[in-house]
Amino acid sequence: MFERITEGLKSAVNKLRGKDDEKALKKALDSLKKNLLKADVHFKTTKELIKEVEKRTKERGIGRNTFIRALEESLEEILKAPGNYGFVFSPQPPTIVMMTGLQGSGKTTTTAKLAYQLKLKGKKVLMVASDLQRFGAVEQLKQLAEQNGLDIFYKEGATNPVEVAEEGVKFAREKLYDAVIIDTAGRLAIDEPLMEELKEIKERVNPDEIFYVADSLTGKDAINTARQFNEKVGITGVILTKYDGDSKGGVALSIAHQIGKPLRFLGIGEKIQDLEVFIPQRIVSRIMGAGDIEGLIEKTSSVIDEKEAKKMTRKLKKGEFNYNDFLQYMEKVQKMGSMKNILGMIPGMSGIMKQLGDIDLENSREIKHIKAMINSMTPKERENPRLLKESASRRRRVARGAGLSVQEVNRINKQFQQAAKMAKKLSGKKLPDIKELMAMAQRLKFQ
Repeated sequence: MFERITEGLKSAVNKLRGKDDEKALKKALDSLKKNLLKADVHFKTTKELIKEVEKRTKERGIGRNTFIRALEESLEEILKAPGNYGFVFSPQPPTIVMMTGLQGSGKTTTTAKLAYQLKLKGKKVLMVASDLQRFGAVEQLKQLAEQNGLDIFYKEGATNPVEVAEEGVKFAREKLYDAVIIDTAGRLAIDEPLMEELKEIKERVNPDEIFYVADSLTGKDAINTARQFNEKVGITGVILTKYDGDSKGGVALSIAHQIGKPLRFLGIGEKIQDLEVFIPQRIVSRIMGAGDIEGLIEKTSSVIDEKEAKKMTRKLKKGEFNYNDFLQYMEKVQKMGSMKNILGMIPGMSGIMKQLGDIDLENSREIKHIKAMINSMTPKERENPRLLKESASRRRRVARGAGLSVQEVNRINKQFQQAAKMAKKLSGKKLPDIKELMAMAQRLKFQ
């Protein structure tokens, strides 16, 4: 997501390689300014960042390491704003959230993504369909609820969005929900009727949070509209959508600094799981090329619990990993979202991310072939992959059922068994703990 910005920062840092004078610092700062503006970072934010980096670098003595440290600290300060990050539950449930924004920003989809993320954490969440302005908005939320096992409150034939919101919150309280997320109406542009409607909903339901959902592809316009919503309605945070399609990415660095409200989440894809908590320290770590180990651990633990992990480790040690296990864990990994995004959290990977297209674990040709092959197996063959290796007739039957050649079935089965052997070897080795991984991440900055 931050490849363009990361490359720009590397370019600036390289101006100081082996140099420690004022002239080199000026070149580095000029390069930094140029690249930030190219990345669509707001000019006021850029100006403030350059000023802070220069000040902190000079205070510690001009050099590459002091420049990197000043850059890291200044970026973190720029990204911060008063308020919370991620989702914070009220001590008196349900936590009431109003989702606001213009039409086309992805507000309804983001409502479902947020509900899904909270559900993965074991919370009881209700979505309220009170966007009665856009034709099809209620139906869209109903479909998202059905497809992803989410709860929804709506009223057939309703014409008053304020009443729907109020009744939805009342229902959530009666049914003891942990959170209620209200999808409100948007417009193609800010107008007085929209603001009055939002103000009335706010007055009636007394929300704990008001999130403004902004389309990152609109660039600086996203900042301007967020500012207007904050002035007219009052918001507690921003969610940037379609960030995976924003090749510049500068709006994420600018928005909190410009409106004084924290960026809470990033929408990083079209799938229901593609919503990421925005935490300044972690984002800076990724921008600086050091990955986000903590974020990766959180993503993993949200879909694979400790008991499952221990069970799988035992199976790997015994060499019992089979095709049923593979299917189960492929489904778990798919819930983590874009593989490109996951790889971007690993230290040292940022430098090669731009060479990778987005790796789609669900739709890639290879994964489809493997799934087709597994679905053509008998229960015994799934449990014992060696049966395929030992029987040519089984391989021919599976190949016909999967629409593959026998050679492809042979290759896949061989690769699977080799991977299982390698996993068995690795399962007996001690992996580095979080502190060791974080230290490694720090060493890999801009290498």
